[in-house]
Amino acid sequence: MTTQSLTIDAHEPGTPPGDLAIWFFIFAELLAFGIFFGSYAFARAHNVELFNQSQLMLNRASGAVNALVLITSSYFVVRAVAAIKQGLSRQCANWLGAAIALGGVFIVIKLFEFHAKFSAGISLSTNTFYMFYLSLTIFHFMHVILGMVILAFVMAKARSGGYSIEHHTGVETGASYWHMVDLVWIILFPLVYVIR
Repeated sequence: MTTQSLTIDAHEPGTPPGDLAIWFFIFAELLAFGIFFGSYAFARAHNVELFNQSQLMLNRASGAVNALVLITSSYFVVRAVAAIKQGLSRQCANWLGAAIALGGVFIVIKLFEFHAKFSAGISLSTNTFYMFYLSLTIFHFMHVILGMVILAFVMAKARSGGYSIEHHTGVETGASYWHMVDLVWIILFPLVYVIR
């Protein structure tokens, strides 16, 4: 096997990993979240007391646990990419499965959190803070679910031997999306749950 054949699927130096199309999607999603975050910061600056009081009702512990869960899942995705670059399809699939499982943990924790808020009569119309809190976290929640679906497809293909040392763009593409989901939560958690 020649050096040239080993680089057929590798991205060029200075270009992002994975398929270029996913990066257009990622940048569009980051722009949407950025607008959300900017609007949140603007609204908070004009009603600090309401935001601080409402924020006290959030479960920071569950938010922090979910941050650790997503960071760990991103590490597992990194391990999956490293495995497929060595031609280890089964290990790649196993690492992706572990990342998906942690995505499931995130979903369960958020469902308990949403249930607690809705049971307390909190909704989008309760006040400005909760409108942002629910909109941002539900929007991110949907992205986690989409990320899990993407990783599941990549995992299934890896398990069936659909990727190799030479051809693994799909793994990098799924990994890139998952890292975006993780990054957004790393910004969202302190912004909404912690900063006062």
